[in-house]
Amino acid sequence: MLTSLRQRFRNWLDQSLFQLRDAEAGEVLLTQRRVFIVPSRPGLAFAVVLVLLFLCSVNYNLSLGFGLTFLLAACAVIDMHLTFRNLAYLYLTPGKAAAVFAGEDALFELHLTNRRKHARYAIMLGFIGRGLPAIERAMDISAHSTSHLTLALTTTRRGWQPAPRIRLRTRFPLGLLRAWSYWQPDSRALVYPQPEASASAPPLPLAPIEKSDGNGVAGHQDFAGVRTYQSGDSLKHLAWRQIARLDTDLDAKLITKQFEGGAVSDLAIDFASLPYDMALEDKLSRMTRWILEAEARQLPYAFRLGDSVYAAALGPAHQRACLRALALYQGAP
Repeated sequence: MLTSLRQRFRNWLDQSLFQLRDAEAGEVLLTQRRVFIVPSRPGLAFAVVLVLLFLCSVNYNLSLGFGLTFLLAACAVIDMHLTFRNLAYLYLTPGKAAAVFAGEDALFELHLTNRRKHARYAIMLGFIGRGLPAIERAMDISAHSTSHLTLALTTTRRGWQPAPRIRLRTRFPLGLLRAWSYWQPDSRALVYPQPEASASAPPLPLAPIEKSDGNGVAGHQDFAGVRTYQSGDSLKHLAWRQIARLDTDLDAKLITKQFEGGAVSDLAIDFASLPYDMALEDKLSRMTRWILEAEARQLPYAFRLGDSVYAAALGPAHQRACLRALALYQGAP
């Protein structure tokens, strides 16, 4: 019963008092109801000093004491207005979040727009949540302008990584009060499996197969001529002399060398070919390592993982499709 009451009280604080919400898509405006302001520790000490000054002025009937007390109180009121204005009516927009490998930092882009005629200074932004480091970044925003900021979050597992809740806070200009607000951006980063360590990873699963096209790994000493570059051809076989003779304005094509004979290496990165007793995450890490190695060696590779089956290809688009399938795989080990 007591636990249920506490949970209800926390939910009321989150939803009613602090205006905590689910992920908000698009542009978000920090209205007055979303900005909270309280005295800081220096502000509380300043208030105590004001009370003492007022009591002393009343006790000793000091006109100058009253003047100083009211002057300092007026400065505090102005500081409260400026601190609140420094954060209120900002427009927040989430940006892109590039895909990363598990263990790397996911970078979330944030765009803060100030459409008022006054500049904003010393606004601190940082992720909040259980287990997150208390790291904040400061930024200034000029009048009628947009500032961009990137917050980093260390990833631990593959899949979609949503952006945690963000707290914006400021103590500008005097630090007597602090204002803050919360924002849950609708942004997420795709996290690929962590590649298996190169020291323990086995070699690529190359299967030598004779083919009739003659475009193989072996037999590269038997030069047969040149032809137009095709996707998947090794960059090492580009015919630079012939390319240099082309008129780039008329023939903007690449030319590659062609060889006769030899066998090609048929590379298939297949989930089903991995050891049965191997853990699921280890299998995905090994396939990730093989994809990166195949791309680095310019070897076209086929990919098979559950319902994701891709023919042999090479290039950034093929690599992203394969890594995405690995990151979002939810099948059986």
